[in-house]
Amino acid sequence: MLVCSAGISFWGGVDPETGRVVDAHHPQHGVSLAGRVVLMPTSRGSCTGSAVLLGLALQGTAPAALVFRETEDILTLGALLAGRMFDRPVAVVRLGADGYAALAAQPRARITAERIEAGDLSLPLTPLSGGNLDLADGDRAMLDGRDGAAVRLAMETICTMAAVQGADRLTDVSRVHIDGCIYASPACLTFAEAMAGMGAKVRIPTTMNAISVDYANWRTQGVPADFGGPASRLADAYVAMGASPSFTCAPYLLDDPPQRGEDIAWAESNAVVYANSVLGARTVKHPDFLDLCIALTGRAPLSGVYLDRNRAARRVIDVTLPQGHDEAVWPLLGWLAGQRSPDRIPLITGLAHSAPTDDDLKALCAAFATTSAAPMLHVAGITPEADRPPAPGGDRVRITRDDLRDAWRALNRGGETIDLVALGSPHLSLAECRAFADAMGGGRVRDGVCAIITLGRATWAAAKSDGLLERLDAAGVQVIRDLCWCSITEPVFPPDARVLMTNSGKYAHYGPGLSGREVRFGSIAHCAAAARSGHAPKALPGWLR
Repeated sequence: MLVCSAGISFWGGVDPETGRVVDAHHPQHGVSLAGRVVLMPTSRGSCTGSAVLLGLALQGTAPAALVFRETEDILTLGALLAGRMFDRPVAVVRLGADGYAALAAQPRARITAERIEAGDLSLPLTPLSGGNLDLADGDRAMLDGRDGAAVRLAMETICTMAAVQGADRLTDVSRVHIDGCIYASPACLTFAEAMAGMGAKVRIPTTMNAISVDYANWRTQGVPADFGGPASRLADAYVAMGASPSFTCAPYLLDDPPQRGEDIAWAESNAVVYANSVLGARTVKHPDFLDLCIALTGRAPLSGVYLDRNRAARRVIDVTLPQGHDEAVWPLLGWLAGQRSPDRIPLITGLAHSAPTDDDLKALCAAFATTSAAPMLHVAGITPEADRPPAPGGDRVRITRDDLRDAWRALNRGGETIDLVALGSPHLSLAECRAFADAMGGGRVRDGVCAIITLGRATWAAAKSDGLLERLDAAGVQVIRDLCWCSITEPVFPPDARVLMTNSGKYAHYGPGLSGREVRFGSIAHCAAAARSGHAPKALPGWLR
């Protein structure tokens, strides 16, 4: 038995080969999950966790079983496909609070189809049943194989996940964003090519997340063929199935963002939180692989925040915002808000007069999605549904200046000598590219320091047209499209870099585990100063002193 005191994002938090927890901020850091009965309240973080679990199952390093206390979709979907498609089952159990607490007190457990036995404890189990799902005629036709084997498998998976989520019917969605195109493990390619080989074709507009290589340039960048080849083949498989090669983790920056009230099906955790919270669109945090299933059918379980009643806040977070803050406060707030509300939608108060930009809200949502399992948040006086009354029984917590100081120190554990400035997690917007070019002030990146921006293809084209690429190049800044920091590997990630600096709360959290490097965090201006000087003082910024 392994009892985790907090949820884990398997992507970025678990080594995809060994099953060891690599999230430097997690209480169980360094512990192996392989072959154990793992208890956690629910998972958190990236939608790619399903792909990591599938990969662990295929190579024999997955947990023997996962036991949750709350609803959980991401790892459940990975376990479902491991058993259904590849005969590598991972048991998944959900217990009530009392049963979970009783089991957590035991050192060992045995799980059968009928019960859990642990010491003197014996808990009966009820198999999952989807018999109450009210399917439309078209749904039944897809289940019966009318549209081929890939669509039938997709619909079977959707129906099972509908039962997991407690949905009684499915709903139409207008568009999909695919997160499963990230090469998190060989299992991602195995799944995609298996579906493409069955003739899978998307039936609604479908965009793609950042991939794991610069598609056109990975060979000249020195990326090994044993990684670059499969990563580009993975992208090819989704394009062959009809997805648009947008290759961005910030699909809300594209020309046609979703509208308020529009039912969509997005994976990629930061995009899900932004779509629900800032745009007012509606999407569950769909796991990798379920995103493709929905794209093939145009249908999703009608559950979670698709339903109006589930979009209300269940916790109020009162924030004391320091005067004179810069934009670095937004990822700090998101990171803390996710910790304060790891399993429920919060309403954040105290920010109504702060006038955040779209990029500030992007940073807030991305950092929140890193530390919380919730698919959205509300910000009083700012986000479109913040006037929705909180759900009955909610509670209140606070974020103070002291909390912000502690968060700053937690994300700034690296040394003062900076080797790499890493911007673009999520992908930078055009405005952020311009802000960094302006902050360079006509100077250049210091010799021995690398400064790299990652962005999507559409933003790259706009930056080129605007002359920004030329300005950034003149300053010694490298701009890479298609991939983002969450999937950059050596040698694109400079092998000699030992300390990196970023303006992303998301990457400041995941960076130590993903890269094995020390991390510093700060504003765009701080990042530009570090790029020019190779130095970042340890002192708190003025607004936190």
